[in-house]
Amino acid sequence: MRREGGRDRRPSDRGSATVWSLGAIAVLCVVFGAVLALGQAVVVRHRAAGGADLAALAAADHWAEGRAAACARAARVAAAQDVRLVRCAIVGETSDVTAASGRGPFTARARARAGPAGAVRSALTPGARPPSPPALPAGAP
Repeated sequence: MRREGGRDRRPSDRGSATVWSLGAIAVLCVVFGAVLALGQAVVVRHRAAGGADLAALAAADHWAEGRAAACARAARVAAAQDVRLVRCAIVGETSDVTAASGRGPFTARARARAGPAGAVRSALTPGARPPSPPALPAGAP
């Protein structure tokens, strides 16, 4: 069906592939940005957890020097791990530390405890006793 002058009456599809390509690229950019944001959140969370673990171990290692010295050591270790020490408590030989990492919407907090196994268990559940050592079989030296 041709009109006068040799032109088609049907609508043209010319340029529609460009529009679809631009739409697909825009969707892929949004997905890529979401994946990057999720990856950043995971990294910040792991950094906070690692810093809290190391700070708790440092504080538990120096509990005998007093709360102030143990928490100061924990703060130095946390700063070396590029995290902020939010909370530090020493109960007996057990340290309880909270550390934070990141800024803005990508902020994560992690809590860690460290100390002797019996002390940590009793600190977690008041009145609990540490487990008794396993009994030796009869005839064992």
